[in-house]
Amino acid sequence: MNVDELVRDAFREQAADHMPAPPYFAERVLAVRRRRRTRRLASVAVATAAAVAVGVAVPLLSGGGDDVRPASEINQSDIIGHPDQSPPKGMIAAGDTVLAAFYVYKNVKQPNGDSVTTRVYGLLDQNTGTYRKTKWAFLDVAPGTRTAAVLEGELPAKRIGLLDMITGKVDRWIPMDRGVGGVSFSPDGKKLVATTYSKNPDRNFADHKQNVNGKEVPGPVQSRTGFAVVDVASGKSDWHKALDKPDEMGWFGNSREDFDWSHDGTLVYANRAMKPYREYYGLDGAEAKWPADEKYLTYVEAGLSPDGKLAAGDFAGDGKEIASAIDDPKTGKRVAKVPGQQLLAWADNKRLIAWGCDPKKCSGKGEFRNQLLLVTIGTDKVVPLSDFRKASDDYPGRWTPLFSSR
Repeated sequence: MNVDELVRDAFREQAADHMPAPPYFAERVLAVRRRRRTRRLASVAVATAAAVAVGVAVPLLSGGGDDVRPASEINQSDIIGHPDQSPPKGMIAAGDTVLAAFYVYKNVKQPNGDSVTTRVYGLLDQNTGTYRKTKWAFLDVAPGTRTAAVLEGELPAKRIGLLDMITGKVDRWIPMDRGVGGVSFSPDGKKLVATTYSKNPDRNFADHKQNVNGKEVPGPVQSRTGFAVVDVASGKSDWHKALDKPDEMGWFGNSREDFDWSHDGTLVYANRAMKPYREYYGLDGAEAKWPADEKYLTYVEAGLSPDGKLAAGDFAGDGKEIASAIDDPKTGKRVAKVPGQQLLAWADNKRLIAWGCDPKKCSGKGEFRNQLLLVTIGTDKVVPLSDFRKASDDYPGRWTPLFSSR
């Protein structure tokens, strides 16, 4: 099935008539709800009509297509882009990073009145260099983009699959003692952090109403139980209790609060909707202090640069200017600005992948008309990597990229 078919039912094209204040706030809030992970080794996409890319290959974590070179290794151009495709059909990559997958949301009503916000993924097929629809309820891609950790629906899942991205087959299943709702590979690809839940974090319950725009609709239920640190090679795991925490007003935030890895892979953390915005834990389950070089990180997906010397910052445009900050991670002070609307991933220590839009092309069309761009610190140059997303700011319908190192 091609990508057009993948998103045909999920996209809802609506025009955004106004610019909320502060600029791009709604998109950042949605990013928090979606829990798009900060992938420091990952960064994606670039493009011009003639594609290019330079990559680093990491061995497959388990069996499968070792005798076949992955598409991301065969094409070693520095930049590979498809500025005429949205969502992309062909592989997108830049520097050390590749667009490993993307997904759209689809709200599926249930017979009992509940609804489930499901993900529909397009995963990179390393045999063909194209994105193909998958059946998985949740996935993450290992550094090297050869293996994906996959969960079956309905969540929470009782096992984690290790999928070969060349053959498209699961090489091995890792059974879990508790239901898993999210997974994330460590920076070296040797471990997974699996976030455990007692209920599906993506299900809205008819008996737990919430008020949305004056209308009572099914609502989420907080059910996180903790996290398990899984050794990929052996399949052994250690589980640690870590319930959802309310803020100072007693609000728990989102029903999905998955764990991810610190930049150096020594800690795991989960985002929180209010201060202190993150909670860190050691791999032994003990609560930990914020790492010094992550003290000033926000919800911006790109996080720290690969060398840890710079941090992707918030929107920093003035007036009609579209720009985002680059900060010193130890002080939080701005050291530069780049012409991107929302920073997604680092291609290397000087370039980032971002959502962005030329104001001349977006004027009067709303803040949500944007495309993947490659931006470079110290210059105003942008290279388009994809065509524009055409959906509105509504929760479903907008494709969300997932990146991995090449």
